[in-house]
Amino acid sequence: MKLTLSSLLLLMLTGVATSVIAVEILQWQRLPLAVPLHVGQERIIFVDQNVRVGIPRLLKDKLRIQSTGGTLYLRANEVIEPTRLQLQNVTTGELILIDIAATVANDSAKLEPVRIVRAGSENPDKPSGDTAAEPPAKPRQTPIPVVLTRYAAQSLYSPLRAVEQLEGVSQVRVNHALNLEGLLPALPVSATTIGAWQLEDFWVTAVQLRNQSSVDLQLDPRELQGDFIAATFQHQQLGKQGKAEDTTVLYLVTRGHGLAQSIMPNQSRIDASSNLPDARETAHEK
Repeated sequence: MKLTLSSLLLLMLTGVATSVIAVEILQWQRLPLAVPLHVGQERIIFVDQNVRVGIPRLLKDKLRIQSTGGTLYLRANEVIEPTRLQLQNVTTGELILIDIAATVANDSAKLEPVRIVRAGSENPDKPSGDTAAEPPAKPRQTPIPVVLTRYAAQSLYSPLRAVEQLEGVSQVRVNHALNLEGLLPALPVSATTIGAWQLEDFWVTAVQLRNQSSVDLQLDPRELQGDFIAATFQHQQLGKQGKAEDTTVLYLVTRGHGLAQSIMPNQSRIDASSNLPDARETAHEK
């Protein structure tokens, strides 16, 4: 069978048209977005932001979530009642709430991908990296060490929805085995890094302190050994070992580098009495 040029063009155009995948656009207006799922089918969500997902424990075995480059892949393994997920921008801390519910599909039709855009966006297809029309950033009214310490404390102690947005902040990988014995050499405490964040050229590192003695301890930043821009204790006192109050968090702000480069070399404690003359030798000389 011979095909004319017009027939070939028609077939080519038809093939292109049928290969285009429709995408559902959802605008984030601080109201939860409904994203239905079908059991056994994967649904893709384009967020155009680097986000982390807050998942309720009850969905651990019911929902598979994979995330890469601002794209989420959701696959329900069984029926899921309406449940809320929290998507948090790792740079700004902004939250996006989506309500999912998984049902058994009556037919083989697949759900189309979803793209989430900010409310008021005139052109959803415009790349998120195009910032030519964005207004210049406003100067910060609060010093960076202050806002960075506050953000770290909220990230550790506050629910995800209560963490204030902080543009430009990023979480930094920490070495949990970092030797911090020289941090507070005068106090019987153990110190372990539990988290770190960076904003511009400032770093804040959260260090967990635990009392290793049977007495209460007062915490004084003047006893810290190291090169720090700022230091803040979550609590000013540690209860004796074994009490609920025997643990707190210390926030250390450094500039130009992380905590490892700001810690003083560990020095062994010196027993001053070891340098005193022996009493028997003194008596013999007399």
